[in-house]
Amino acid sequence: MVSTDRLLAFAAMSLVLIVIPGPSVLFVIGRALAQGRRVALTSVVGNTLGCYVLVVAVALGVGAVVERSALVFTALKLAGAAYLVYLGVKAVRQRGSLHAALTGADVPAVRGALRTLGEGFVVGVANPKTMVFFAAVLPQFVDPSQGHVTLQMLLLGLVFNLIALVCDSLWGLVAATTRGWFARSPRRLSLVGGVGGLTMIGLGVTVAATGRKD
Repeated sequence: MVSTDRLLAFAAMSLVLIVIPGPSVLFVIGRALAQGRRVALTSVVGNTLGCYVLVVAVALGVGAVVERSALVFTALKLAGAAYLVYLGVKAVRQRGSLHAALTGADVPAVRGALRTLGEGFVVGVANPKTMVFFAAVLPQFVDPSQGHVTLQMLLLGLVFNLIALVCDSLWGLVAATTRGWFARSPRRLSLVGGVGGLTMIGLGVTVAATGRKD
C-alpha cells in the first residue's frame, strides 16, 4: 500500500490546496451566510461526497480522459458554474424569507437536508480545482511497485476528503457564527442572504472564466 512518506507528503500538499479558498470553500461560506450552520455543514458533507466521486473516477481511469479532453473538462466546468449561478440567483430571490426560516417556518428538515446534500454533491463533483488535482497530482503519489494501484488512489483520495471535510466545516462554522448578528434584524438577515447569493453567483462566473483554455 501507500508508504508513510508518500501519504504524509500527499496530505501536506492536499492541505495547502484545501486551505486556499476555492469553489468548495466559497460555496460553503455562501450557504452559511444565506442559510446558517446546519445548511452549511450539510453542504460540506454533500460536497465531500461529490469530491470522492472524482477520486473514484480517477482511480478507474476517467481522470485521464478529462485531463486529455478539453471538451469534457470544459463541459463539466461550465455545468458546475451554471449550477452555482442558479443557486446564487435562488438565494437572492429568497433572501426575504430567511427570517421565517430562522424561526422554524422552513421546509421539513429531512426534505431540506436531502436537497442541500444534493446541491453540495453537484458542486463537489463539478469542482474544476479538485478535478485537475486528482487527475494530475494524485497519481504521482501512487507506488506501482506496491501493487493495488486503484486501492492506493482510493486511500489517498480519502485522506484528501477527510482534510477537506474538517477545513470546509470550520469555514462554514465561522461564517455561520458571523451570521448570528445579522439574524437579530429581518433587514440585516435579508442583506446577508443577498450577499451569500451574490457570492455564489460571482463564484460561478469565476469558475466559468478560469481554467485551461485549450
